[in-house]
Amino acid sequence: MDSWPGAKRIALSLVVNVEEGAERSVARGDKGMEPVDELGMVVKDPIRSYPNESNYRFGIQVGAKRVIGLLDKHGVAATWTVCGQALESAPWLGKAISARGDEAASHGYRWQFQFRMNEEEERAFIARSTNAIEKATGQRPCGWLSRYLTTDNTRRLLAEAGYVYHMDDFSAEWPFMDEDGLPIVVLPYQLDTNDMKMWSNAGYTPRQWLDYLIDSIDFLHDTTEVPVMMSVGLHLRIIGRPGRAAMLDRFLSHVSTLPDVWVTRRDAIAAHFRATAQADDQL
Repeated sequence: MDSWPGAKRIALSLVVNVEEGAERSVARGDKGMEPVDELGMVVKDPIRSYPNESNYRFGIQVGAKRVIGLLDKHGVAATWTVCGQALESAPWLGKAISARGDEAASHGYRWQFQFRMNEEEERAFIARSTNAIEKATGQRPCGWLSRYLTTDNTRRLLAEAGYVYHMDDFSAEWPFMDEDGLPIVVLPYQLDTNDMKMWSNAGYTPRQWLDYLIDSIDFLHDTTEVPVMMSVGLHLRIIGRPGRAAMLDRFLSHVSTLPDVWVTRRDAIAAHFRATAQADDQL
């Protein structure tokens, strides 16, 4: 693959994770509360953490509309990795994602680990997520991002379910085909550019995050001679806060000044890579 469409050298992928409404909660029948908590209050007892619940609720009630507003302002496309249950509880968001022409990829049905699932449980989990997202958005997801840990069966089950690409990989800055011969494209993701850094590290400021994003894309723009990818992971409850949203706004303004950047959906990246790889094989 010599370049991205339009002779671009960098494919920038904005990945908006929608976990709010699908996190662990005693109110939804879980044995404990979601431990991922900006307040730093990990509640191990089977009681409700109302502050943490409200923080996640902010993501849907405020953060989602703020993110959509920024994407609209800059006229850029995004991939939303959504939990099926989250869209079931906020059906307006599924419609909004499709209305702006964005991609809905799967982040599972619940925001939960898959590594404890046996093959049949994981197959059912994938199917339930797929069906819920298709019902909510009108589009069948073709990409998958797990919650961190997967099984030896995950990628095979995704291929069997018709998925085109898989994101649970951090090994490269470009797409590649599954090493075991499965008909699925691996689209590596990035954690270093993820807004979760501003949740997991209290000393990591929004301005530091912005500087890191700009340094990353500028370095790629100035040094790369082959087509590469850069991913920016976002979360509604995190980037939706005003001071953080302002940094995303500035980053997207900066990106607009770089002529060699293709801001696009991940399914478009996978499709271009697969088409180019097939053409190369025929030479």
